[in-house]
Amino acid sequence: MDCWVVQGQVIEIVKADHRKQELRVKIGNNEEKAVNFPELTGTCEHGDQVLLNTTAVTLELGSGGTHFVMGIVGRDYQPEAGSGHIMKLRYTPSQGRVLSVEEHDSPYHDIFNTESSIEGMPVIVGSLHSMLAPVCIGFKHLVPGGKIVYLMSDGAALPLAFSNQVALLLELGLLDDTITFNHAFGGSFEAVNVYTALLTAKHVCQADAAVILMGPGVVGTGTTWGTTALEQGIYLNAVHTLGGQGIGLVRVSFADQRQRHQGISHHSLTALTKICEHPCFVPLPQPLKDEQIIQTQLQQIKHHQIKWVDTAQYRSLLSGAQVPLTTMGRNFNADPFFFESALAAGLYAGCLLGHGAIHPRFET
Repeated sequence: MDCWVVQGQVIEIVKADHRKQELRVKIGNNEEKAVNFPELTGTCEHGDQVLLNTTAVTLELGSGGTHFVMGIVGRDYQPEAGSGHIMKLRYTPSQGRVLSVEEHDSPYHDIFNTESSIEGMPVIVGSLHSMLAPVCIGFKHLVPGGKIVYLMSDGAALPLAFSNQVALLLELGLLDDTITFNHAFGGSFEAVNVYTALLTAKHVCQADAAVILMGPGVVGTGTTWGTTALEQGIYLNAVHTLGGQGIGLVRVSFADQRQRHQGISHHSLTALTKICEHPCFVPLPQPLKDEQIIQTQLQQIKHHQIKWVDTAQYRSLLSGAQVPLTTMGRNFNADPFFFESALAAGLYAGCLLGHGAIHPRFET
């Protein structure tokens, strides 16, 4: 595995909190962006010499077009006193301990010996981090007093702090709590896997609904099976196992120029046809009902329950959103049905709790 590591100097701290620092660094004669996670490396100061992982930028990949601080030259780092014995990023130089909800020292340990059901809680499962905001906006519109919790997987970015969107949704009250599971870390609660993350949402957070999505930066290869987006099917199976109501959020676009992502993305179709083993609800914006490509694609997932949601009356929730809406560099106006599909899922979760109304099931 190739990894590009260079030394640079911190010349500006652009934005910072205890979880993440956004920096300007000088590498040779160039000034570039970098991100530091103090939990992993300690807090950077102006003038510090730092070791930077430049791999993603060197390869012109995603990761926000930024370098990542691996360490501060000449300074030891001792993390604040904590607790827990579960390691995340195991067997890497960045491994660190967390107090997971399941372990003996956790005040919630006994829950996982007695509870094995999420008791019909609606759980929205999608494939891209950019779906999170419209899901939360839709749910909170129908259920203002309801509690929705985000479960972040390790399919993409591992530190929850990398997501500016999560911080803003929490600040605006559109999201109520966060749980990170597998090797993702930094949520209000840490869980070992998706099953205990779901049980935490229901029995610790007292959530009315939950949404499972990876962090920023889905992995794709242009092949059917080579993408982390397929985790959607696995997590929908977990929702069924624990007695929840699974809502499959499909990735829809008419703006993406790649044929495999036209209409309903092949990622969603593969997850729902080849991996998800039990029928789930699949909400879609009602205006798509007349699109021929959608009708054809729905034949592949007709064993699921298609639910048409009249999103047209709710578009102002997206066009006037306080949270920036972007996916693959496109905003709401450029790719409206991507965001409306996520909005439909959030609205439908509210419907399952007895709020609002939807169109009847569409028979494919």
